[in-house]
This record gives sequence, C-alpha cells and structure tokens, in this order.
Amino acid sequence: MINSEIQSPESDRVRVGECIVTLSSREVEVAGARRTRRLTPKSLGVLRMLMRQPGRVVTRDELFAEVWPDTLPTNDVLTQAVTQLRKAFSVDDDNGQAYIETIAKTGYRLLVPVQPLADHETDAIAAAEESSVPPPPAPDAVAPVGAPVVERGSRRWRRLRRRLLLALGVVMLLALVVLSVLLLRRPAPVNSPVDAAVENGTRVIGSPERPYRLITATAGFETYPTLSPDGSQVAYEGANDDGKGGNAIKVQTSGNAPARQLLSPPAGASDRFPNWSPDGREIAFARFGADDSCQVLIASATGGAVRQATRCDGTELLSFDWTPDGRGLVFGSMVGRYAHRGIRVLDLATGQWRALDYAVDEDDFDYAPRYSPDGKWLVFVRNPQLGDLWRMPASGGTPEQLTTESAELRGWAWLGDGRHIVFGRRVDSEARLYYLDVERRTLRDAGLDDAQWPAVSRRGDMLAFVHRRAQFGVFRMPAQGGAGERLFASSGRDGQPMVAPDGRQLVFSSDRSGSFALWWADMQRPESLRPIEGLKPEARQAPDWSADSRHLLVVGRDEHGEAVVYEIAPRDEQLHRLPVPAEQPLQALYGADAEQLLVVERDADQHTRLSLFDRSAQPWRRLASLEGVSQARFDRSTGRVLFTRLAAGGLWSVDAALTPASVQQISEDRPSRWRYRTWTVAGNGSIDYLGSSASCGTTLVRIQSGREEAERCLDAQRLSAGNGLSASADGNSLYLALAISDGADIGVMRLPEQPPALFPAFSKLLILNEKGPS
Repeated sequence: MINSEIQSPESDRVRVGECIVTLSSREVEVAGARRTRRLTPKSLGVLRMLMRQPGRVVTRDELFAEVWPDTLPTNDVLTQAVTQLRKAFSVDDDNGQAYIETIAKTGYRLLVPVQPLADHETDAIAAAEESSVPPPPAPDAVAPVGAPVVERGSRRWRRLRRRLLLALGVVMLLALVVLSVLLLRRPAPVNSPVDAAVENGTRVIGSPERPYRLITATAGFETYPTLSPDGSQVAYEGANDDGKGGNAIKVQTSGNAPARQLLSPPAGASDRFPNWSPDGREIAFARFGADDSCQVLIASATGGAVRQATRCDGTELLSFDWTPDGRGLVFGSMVGRYAHRGIRVLDLATGQWRALDYAVDEDDFDYAPRYSPDGKWLVFVRNPQLGDLWRMPASGGTPEQLTTESAELRGWAWLGDGRHIVFGRRVDSEARLYYLDVERRTLRDAGLDDAQWPAVSRRGDMLAFVHRRAQFGVFRMPAQGGAGERLFASSGRDGQPMVAPDGRQLVFSSDRSGSFALWWADMQRPESLRPIEGLKPEARQAPDWSADSRHLLVVGRDEHGEAVVYEIAPRDEQLHRLPVPAEQPLQALYGADAEQLLVVERDADQHTRLSLFDRSAQPWRRLASLEGVSQARFDRSTGRVLFTRLAAGGLWSVDAALTPASVQQISEDRPSRWRYRTWTVAGNGSIDYLGSSASCGTTLVRIQSGREEAERCLDAQRLSAGNGLSASADGNSLYLALAISDGADIGVMRLPEQPPALFPAFSKLLILNEKGPS
C-alpha cells in the first residue's frame, strides 16, 4: 500500500519501488540491469519532491518553484526531467510508467512506496538480491527461522564473487596484452591536411592541402585517365596538339612534367579511351573517324609500333580492358556492325573471339568489364543508364549484384587488394567517388568532390580521376536559333528545367541554396522563385506537369533513402506521397486520363519496365507494361507515349494504353544510349534532341513525322546538361541547362595505406559478428 504521508528521507540511500536510489551520487540501481543509471541534478530534484509525498499529485507549479527557483522554465524542461526519471526506473521496456504517472494539465504522482535505508540494510539487500535470497529482517522485526540460511547464502556469494573477480582480472590482463601489441604495431599518427592547417590547435599556419594534385590545368577537357602499372605515368584523352581537331592520347608523369602526345591521329579522327597494358609497355585505345568508323589500336607506350586489334564501326558505349596476362582484351557489350550482347575476350595473337558463358538478358548491356587483381573475378556495369556493379567468375558463370544504386555510374576501378572497388556516380548535382567493400557490400564516400572516372595503378598505390566542376544555368532559347536568355542566375548548378503547359510556370533542380532541391517560379513574377520544401528530388529524371498545369509528379527520396513518387501542387506548396505499387519507381508521368499514371519502374530482379496504372482503384491496378524502358514522355498532341530502351539507342512510340502491337520505332540512333534524357516533346508532335559536334557545343535536331530536320547549332561554345529539357506548348522555345563554366582536369593522389590484418582469426570473428546470422 502506498504511504501518502509526507516523507522526509534522511538516509543517503532510498528504496523507491524495486529500485535503490543513492542521493549523493544521483545513481539508480535497478534489479536485473547490468549497470547503474545516473540522474541529472534537475531530475533528482523532481524525484525528491515526488518522494516526499508518494501517492499525492505534485503540481507543475510546485515542481517549478522547488527545482527551478527564480527562473522562467518552460514545460519542456520538466517533461524532459520526468522522462529521464522514467528511463532510469524502467524494466523490461515498460518505460518507467509503473513508477510515475502523468496527471493531465496538473502534474505528476509517484505510484510506488518510498523507504529510507540504513547502510547495513543496503549491503544486505544487495547481497540477498544478487544471490536470490530474501533480505534479512529490519532491526525491530523478529528474525525468521531461515536466518542462518541467509548467512550461509551470503558466504557462498562472497566466495563466488571472489572467483568472478579473479577471472575478470585475468581477462583484463589478456586484453591489456592484446592492446599493447596493437599499439606497438600501429603506425605513427599522421595529421590530416585539415589538422595540419592549424598548429597545436591554436595558430593558423595555412589553408588545408587537398589530398590530390591536378596534373593538368587547361581550359579544355582531359578525361578517361589510365595509370602505368607503377603509377608513375598517366595516359588520358585531351585535345589534339597538331591543329587537326579532335582528341588525342596524352602521356604525362604523375608529377608536373609537360605532357607528350602519344600519336597524331589523322585529320577528322579522335583517339579515345586509353588503357595501359599490365607490363606497362603498351597502350590500347580506340580511334573514331568519319562515317562512324572505329578501330581499337595498340601502340607502344613510347608512341610507336601501332597495330590494329579489332574493328568497332558504328559502336556506342565502347568499353574494353586488358586480360591479366596481357595477351588479350576483354570487351563489354557492343553495338554497330560488330554487335555482340554480353562480354567476350579477344585473343590478340590469333584475332579469335571467345564469348563468356553467363546469363545476360536481351535488354541487358554489360559495360566496362575488368578483371580482379588476382584474375579470379570479372566485375562490370550492367545497363549504365541505370547502372549497378555486378560480379562473376573470370571464366563465366552466374553474375551476382554488388550494388543496388540504379545510378548513373561514372567509371570504376579495382583497388590493389582485390577486395575493394572505387567508382564514380552522379549524386544530386555532382559526381563523387565511393569505395565499395566487395564482400560486405558496404559503401564509403571517398571524400572527393566533383570526381569521376577513377583509375588505379596495378600496384594499387596511386589513384587518378577526372575532376570536373561545371556550373550550369537555366536558359530559354528559340528553337529556330538565336540568342538565348538566362533565367534566375545564380552561382549554383541548375538542371532539368520543365515548363508547364500554361507557359508561365517553371520548375528545375538546383543546389543554389547549398542543398539540392526542386525550385518553382512563375516566370512572369521572377520574385516568386522558391524551393519546394520537404522534397529531396531524384537527379535522374525530370518532373512531369499535369495537363492543367496545377500539379507535378516528382520522384524523390524519403527519410530512409527509398525512391517514392510525390504529387505536388507548387502554387499551394502542397506535397502528397502516392501509393505507387512499384518496387522502385524511376519516373512518373501523367497519362491520357487524370486517373491514369505512367511509371518507369525497376523490380526485384533488376528489370525495368514502363507500366500504366489506374489510380482510381485501391490498391492501384496495373493495366499494361512494356519491358526494358529507360525513359518515357507522354505526347498530349498525338495521344502517344514516346520512350527509349535500355538495350539500344533510338526512340520508340506506343499508344496511350501501351498496346504491344502499336509499338513503332521513330529514330534508329537518336537519342544515343548515353544521352537518353536529352530529348523532349515539342509542338505538333515533333521531338527535339540535343547533341554536340566537333564545331558546336550544343546542337538541336528536330524529328517530325519520322523525319529529321537539318542539325542546327544552338550554342557554339556551351555544352548542354544531359539530364532533361522541355519545350513550350507551341514548340517555339526550349528550356535547357547550359554550362556557364566547364572543363575537366586529371587529378592524382596516393591511396591511403591499408593497415595489415592483425590476428586474422579474431578479425574474421569480428566480421561474422557484424554480419550476424545468415
């Protein structure tokens, strides 16, 4: 029974319910808990007030006056103090509710009895509780017959406790020995560049050094680096020095020596994609000429003895690497005159091809295959438009997926240990590098901004990469050519401008505020520009406007990083999550009917499809699907759906119901597989496609009634972004993102050394514990 009389405990230790509270040290001992819990001074003050009158309601005003005198506290501080008390008293996830009751709008009440304890009582109680024997009686009580049993139990507990303490001492001694060995073998600490910028944490001595060096610093583009086996030289693609136009392969030491050009390509040709041989004597590269001609060549690393390895005419997304023995080249999927689905190996001595036997679907395109340093594995990117890394045995077999990013991957390379991979991927408005632990499937950010296309020396100690920091702005440009107008200038990176059918509203993605967001504006009122709060948009696909210009469909990420579809009313700043029954939605569009939505989705087997849903039913009904779709747009003027495929470049159309018999190919090669998002529906059913040429940074091709008009130069100097554009309803104006400043350089850095494995068995045990039961 709870004693409601005012108590005045004088003992330093008090039994509160089943717990013992030590007032001087603010400690709470809970039966069954592994460690003592400690209260804050304010929480203890609240407890003292409640203990004085257990069972009686103590008002908030009384608690404020006693515990927070001469202050103006808020209700939050009292709530926090009571919450901490309940946590301190909690047992078996009851959250301490059995100890303290909240009286709505009034105060709190202690529900358990309070008993002051003398020092000898607390010692006996603790010993009895730990030995599962009832505590001895109070001094004024009659000793029960079983009292000697308590004494014998206490002696047994003391003996057991001595043995436990002895065992614990031995364990601690062993742990001390292990830690001493670890400290002795630990390398001397090295200050990071950030730490080195401040001496002893008190005096600024310079700005932090970058962990990398840029070995090129021109106004153009240097891309696709490859390192010699010892990491002393870098070959990359850069502008031709011979004045013939196009690109050439440059070779440069990883220091600051001037670059030399490997070869002089013929007029009108470009040399691309260099790849250093395992012995460091040769460099393989691709030479692209007029009329879609292509050949893979091998040259001495000093610039002579060129020979042809194979033809690759009409190819797109060409990728190849050396075999570990240097006697062959491994190629990814190839299109064009020498098309082949899947990975195959070319023997350089005989010119014979050997296709690897493994599972590859008709819609799959396997890109950038590379052997592991020990030659046992092949890793490649499957479907680079929505790519992930996959692995299979070097001789073929069953592929296994290493990542689940569905991302735009920007190059990858093995690290020297054969257990880690470094890869680039687009994230929001930039590209970054990440490390992948192949066995654990865990990712770690490499800490390099604006980095992509990594390469690692075969010794595994040097990393090269492309450093590109481009700034893009949103422009409105006449489709027929002429000067464009920049909208909403800033120093950030803008992309994916989508104009509403009413011609007034515009949304676009941007990091102009410091974080990546979707921005909306009424173009007739520039001051209306604002970000859409509560939304983290996906950078892969642009939003889609409803026919009445009132709503938007946007794919974004929720608080767990999962892809979800939102419907937004931007003028009213309303955001609504849609219950799309799709494993991973990639893009969402309005269909011919307000109750029908088109969704590009990816399923658990990593297959993509375009699906038509009826959202008037709950749950939504899937009405039809088309496999292998990478992007789609709905053409309201013709009532058809236009789409691109993962398996090939070009453009197709299908009716609004996604009837398979209505599928037609509109263009065989535009858009290309890599620039599959740089097209839009324009007026009168025409389609606009952005590209580039040797003489023009951004070109426009208009496709109408299946025929292509002559290519026009929209902007001679500036490149367009490859992640979305839109056109006005009449097709006279284009809204696109153009580079304000651009360029790419080659960065190099020494990879951080991996510490040697200590106590392998112990390390494996830690790994198993981290993974948990399978």
